[in-house]
Amino acid sequence: MRKLVITAATAALGFGLAAPAFAQDQAPFTGVRVEALGGYDHVSDGDSNSTGKDGFTYGGALGYDAQVGGVVLGVEGEVTGSTTKIRAANVLTAGDRLRVSAGRDFYVGGRIGYAVSPRALIYAKAGYTNARVNTDYAVGTARIEDHTNLDGYRVGGGIEYNVTPKAYVKAEYRYSHYGEAGNYDINANRNQVLGGIGYRF
Repeated sequence: MRKLVITAATAALGFGLAAPAFAQDQAPFTGVRVEALGGYDHVSDGDSNSTGKDGFTYGGALGYDAQVGGVVLGVEGEVTGSTTKIRAANVLTAGDRLRVSAGRDFYVGGRIGYAVSPRALIYAKAGYTNARVNTDYAVGTARIEDHTNLDGYRVGGGIEYNVTPKAYVKAEYRYSHYGEAGNYDINANRNQVLGGIGYRF
């Protein structure tokens, strides 16, 4: 009898410890997540003859995912910066200097993915992006600084891999197109390849 009680207690304890992990395995991509991001940034004016400029993008994201079966649906927001810039001289007059640099970038959107295993998720994303372009123009001691906000859309895709039940790494490509700047129509493209580390609560 004593042996039976000990066996039953051990089994019950084992089930109690295993149940949360089992439940988590059923939906490992569900919950609030935070990420740190960094990677390659390329901005061009949309002209096929333009080579554009390269830089490094960095920032963070906050999102929420819900997994039903193998399908994962999520929403996310992101704030990034960039080192991408261009410098020019003698633009309007001899001796002047112009610097145009990519500023902060806000993004909000959604994603849909498929869990190919309890550890790996492939996904596609789309949403709205608003990027800032900073300009600094100087002639002699005179200097003019200004910025312009660009509205556009972003699409992309990537893969996410759980290294622990809570922590994960990711790799992502995304394309952004900006078509408006206030009352002006523009044609700017942005290609980025990023890596990230994240934690899901």
